[in-house]
Amino acid sequence: MTSSHTDCHYCLQSLRGRKYALREEYAYCVPCYNSLYANPCEECKQPIECNSKDLAYKGRHWHERCFRCAKCSRSLVEKPFAAKDEVLLCTECYSDEYSSKCFHCQKTIMPGSRKMEFKGSSWHESCFVCQYCRQPLGTKPLITKDNENYCVPCFEKQFAHHCYSCKKVITSGGVSYHDQPWHKECFVCAGCKTQLSGQRFISKDEYPYCVDCFSKFYAKKCAACKRPITALGGAKYISFEERHWHGECFNCAKCSVSLVGQEFLTRQDDILCHECGSA
Repeated sequence: MTSSHTDCHYCLQSLRGRKYALREEYAYCVPCYNSLYANPCEECKQPIECNSKDLAYKGRHWHERCFRCAKCSRSLVEKPFAAKDEVLLCTECYSDEYSSKCFHCQKTIMPGSRKMEFKGSSWHESCFVCQYCRQPLGTKPLITKDNENYCVPCFEKQFAHHCYSCKKVITSGGVSYHDQPWHKECFVCAGCKTQLSGQRFISKDEYPYCVDCFSKFYAKKCAACKRPITALGGAKYISFEERHWHGECFNCAKCSVSLVGQEFLTRQDDILCHECGSA
């Protein structure tokens, strides 16, 4: 601007025929205005004079020629940019330097695009899909197998075991019996229906039985104490002429000496040691 009738508000020199700048309705000659109000440029540290464009970002100022990417030096004027630790970068350099890489395609996830996070890794939304049906997983429940993600229906269709008893999917845990998978709650005694997971059991005709039920229905009875002989834990038992004894019950009926591994005689239903039987 030029004026023929005002003086500089600071140095009081005439502005007639000279360029001047206005600030808060006061006129200043260019040297006074630059010394009083020109902002220093963040890049070159020189004042941004009143005849230059002043570009500002978060309280900092640049000459138009100095407003550029700190890495590739391309101008950022009227272009998208990002700031990192107060350093300005174009979106390409920022992405190369700081943006996450997609776990699936290994390409940069550009600033402003939607990013999915799962197990500490980042994904493009378009890459975060079910490995089988290729439908987006988004925030749906999913299951991971061999570093691949599956929606629950596809995982169950491809990999999940089905319970031998109820035929439903086993989603966690389970019991293997006769090479077949079972839910823990479905693996029960064939007699009393008590859950057998973690318990001792005995198989009979491909069905599992708790010890009590097996003893009740199938175990041999000791000829001496009449209790079942289960042979659990490696217990020994003795058989003779279709009769059976616990090892600790196979004793002489007269003197009670153990006959396990010894010669014995029989008298009616009794078993006797050689001495008692010969007396």
